[in-house]
Amino acid sequence: MTDNHEPTNGGFPLRRPRRLRTTPIMRDMVAETHVAPADLIYPLFIADGITACREISSMPGQYQHTIHTLKNIVEQSIDAGIRCIDLFGVPLDSDKDAYGSQAWSETGVLNAAIAELRQEFGNDILIMADTCLDEFTDHGHCGVLAEDRWGNTYVDNDKTLALYQKMAVSQAAAGAHIVSPSGMMDGQIAYIRQALDQAGYQDVAIMAYSAKYASAFYGPFREAVGSSLDGDRRAYQQDPANLKESLLEASLDIAEGADFVMVKPAMPYLDVIAAVAQRSLVPVAAYQVSGEYAMLHAAARNGWLNLDTVIMESLTSIKRAGANQILTYFALDAARMLRY
Repeated sequence: MTDNHEPTNGGFPLRRPRRLRTTPIMRDMVAETHVAPADLIYPLFIADGITACREISSMPGQYQHTIHTLKNIVEQSIDAGIRCIDLFGVPLDSDKDAYGSQAWSETGVLNAAIAELRQEFGNDILIMADTCLDEFTDHGHCGVLAEDRWGNTYVDNDKTLALYQKMAVSQAAAGAHIVSPSGMMDGQIAYIRQALDQAGYQDVAIMAYSAKYASAFYGPFREAVGSSLDGDRRAYQQDPANLKESLLEASLDIAEGADFVMVKPAMPYLDVIAAVAQRSLVPVAAYQVSGEYAMLHAAARNGWLNLDTVIMESLTSIKRAGANQILTYFALDAARMLRY
């Protein structure tokens, strides 16, 4: 016996972990973590005023879609085994205002697309809608702006909640299966749940952006949605230095009626995903954001990484940390790799 009580054979340990790494089939059989197409949620963008899809320059392979190209990509997603999309609206600049009123318009770009997708695909895929005002406001913030008593501009939490209610109800009316409040306003889940229930949409689920950090990794997304933001969102999104705060946010959202909680971004916050997953009694999602997508693509274009391999490694790490669902712009590519 060795000092660590490991049996030996001629001085060499009998236990050889490499035996379980000998072939791809062996490695797959003993793998502790498996990513499946059904784990993936595909974020997509529907834009107003365009006649052909438009590639997002900072996110190669991702597009602002017309309704025709959106339907096509949703059909491809269904065929690849993806179970859910997350839809973001990109309105015309001329339709933006201080309150983001196009966000709850029946004929607005987002709600009109939700309605067409639900009519086309029914329950063949889950339609999740982003429930936030930043794409629709002319100032790019996630809520109503006000001035405090010292003359400083801030986002008025409580006035914003009423607008989130209107937006969520309009998305449910259009046919969304899930609404996804991402504005990080205090109390937003309780207010939205109450509004949905009172409007008769008890069956519509809520995926809460519970731990959404004020991250530099969102840069390419701002181009994707044509953001008008001047300044930052550090007064309502979380400080990257904090972990315990995420546990508080997730627990509050669950108590308020969230059906899912989310951590965003994903790869720089694997510790947060793990901590939330260990405590959550509802499914935990993680969002592999635009900056994560863009940096992997950039490295692959330069020949520094194998893109297919790093896609699967990154998604596996997020799943291993505890995420049940992964929002990723790699969803369609990954699903095809996993299926074929």
